[in-house]
Amino acid sequence: MLDPQGIYEVDDEAVERTLGDEPAANAAPVLVHALRGFVDAGSAGEITVAHLLERFTATRLITFDVDRLVDYRSRRPAMTFDANRWADYDEPSLVVDHLTDDDGAGFLLLHGVEPDVQWERVVAAVREIVEELGVSLTVGVHGIPMGVPHTRPLTLTAHGTREGLVEDYTSFFGQVRVPGSLGALLELRLGQTEHDALGVTVHVPHYLAQSRYVPAAVVALQHLEKATGLALGTDGLAEAAAETQVEVAELVAENEEVAAVVRQLEEQYDAFTRSVGRTNLLAEEAALPTADELGAEFERFLAQRDED
Repeated sequence: MLDPQGIYEVDDEAVERTLGDEPAANAAPVLVHALRGFVDAGSAGEITVAHLLERFTATRLITFDVDRLVDYRSRRPAMTFDANRWADYDEPSLVVDHLTDDDGAGFLLLHGVEPDVQWERVVAAVREIVEELGVSLTVGVHGIPMGVPHTRPLTLTAHGTREGLVEDYTSFFGQVRVPGSLGALLELRLGQTEHDALGVTVHVPHYLAQSRYVPAAVVALQHLEKATGLALGTDGLAEAAAETQVEVAELVAENEEVAAVVRQLEEQYDAFTRSVGRTNLLAEEAALPTADELGAEFERFLAQRDED
């Protein structure tokens, strides 16, 4: 593996200003991470990052060399063409910022694009950063699609590098094999080197997975607060979350096919909550539309609604 330090630059002055002369000795910040590119149902991680950057002032500490990490031909960054010239470029980035919460506690935020290549090198680099900056806990956030209704409280899967980090959470799954992500690999490698790390994975109704589902971000932030003790201002998203719920309810009420599916999901959810020892969110086997089928139905319905 190539030297991890070759893919990132540290602003030493910014580190000293925010964390002190010897950060590992004087501070024990939390590192929150949510990267774009992996599954993020309801944009739970994306909305969480946007909320944190909007609410708190960010100081850039570390910048990764994304030219070495991104396959531009597999996901081309957007560019803006204006009449007769190129006017803008959505430059990809991968950075670590320092933020200060509502109570004055500092924390770190790793955000940007998920690298396409050199995952082990990036993970080793983040582990170096964790050790150099004295990070006490690393927490990842994202959403996954699940066969649950929007009319019930959102559940989540919490996972960590040791039992004590997630003992208050119900495990909904047995052993499964899923496509990997840099965030998951980071958690695994940190655990193997005896660093505390955990993940908060919000279960988003599968028919809303492609939407910006603000309630999922609210749940993610609430559990970030629970795990870290940070004050992240979840009230700032409460109004937007309520508006989202009203809008979804109206759309479902106007489409009987979707409403019928939601009712079936409600029955299964309620049955599950009465028997919480199960390892599957569906209490009984039942034929339900796939996320693509239900999403397509939503799109057809919205198109018809716009025409009317």
